Amino acid sequence: RAAAARAGSRAAAAPRGGGRKVARTVTGVTAALVTAVLAVMVAGQVQQGADDKAQARPAGIGNRSGADTASRSDARPTPHGGAQVPVTYEQKMAGKYPLEQQAGASGEFEAVPGADQAPGKGDVVRYRVDVEKGLPLDGALFAEAVHRTLNDERSWGHGAKRTFERVSSGDADFVVTLASPRTTAAWCAKSGLDTTEDNVSCDSAATDRVMINAYRWAQGSQTYGDEMHAYRQMLINHEVGHRLGRDHESCSAQGALAPVMMQQTKFLTTDDKTCRPNPWPYPEATARSAS
Repeated sequence: RAAAARAGSRAAAAPRGGGRKVARTVTGVTAALVTAVLAVMVAGQVQQGADDKAQARPAGIGNRSGADTASRSDARPTPHGGAQVPVTYEQKMAGKYPLEQQAGASGEFEAVPGADQAPGKGDVVRYRVDVEKGLPLDGALFAEAVHRTLNDERSWGHGAKRTFERVSSGDADFVVTLASPRTTAAWCAKSGLDTTEDNVSCDSAATDRVMINAYRWAQGSQTYGDEMHAYRQMLINHEVGHRLGRDHESCSAQGALAPVMMQQTKFLTTDDKTCRPNPWPYPEATARSAS
């Protein structure tokens, strides 16, 4: 009987033990479901927060490429009112432009369109500006530079001796020509001048052309370094000076300003005297531009 009672006791206990196991299983399933629901709710809130932040972020933030980032730290002009700020004449004249030392082009010329009136007093000198076709340079900038330079009070019109008028057709006293090194050499040779050794410019006196070597116009010279604006003014004044009958000059005194008719593209020293770069025939005069 005792054995039967113990067996009965175990049999009676079995359902209670099985009931606890079922309860634990149900509880575990319920907890897992609650956890899953909470995870879905939390994930939705996180995504909603991210979406809200994305909507609140200014346009373009987070999507910049490396190139765009770099473009905001370079030397380009700052946009103003949503438009690019124009590059000024002075900025264009201060820069160097790529061109090979022995570059050639078409050998054909075209006049820069338009005209510029003579702004001063004295004899009116009419000139045309031609640019060789195929040159990767700004012909309008070149024409503007010639006119501004020649009509500056420090240039050849000093003291109301003469004033310069640019035309694009009709009669002209001479033609200021921007040409590749090869074409410059060919036209200078017409007047017995060799520009190939130092890759320089010339006044081709046997023709109507004052030849400005495009390589020098684009790249300058060691004597002027990065002073490109002044160098270009010197080029114009020097070669037009030859057209007006001026010959080469030498450095007069140590440390003095170089005469504009000195061959400044090649050197600043003659007879053991070194001069300072100077683009003007009358540097002591007060500047007066044609613009």
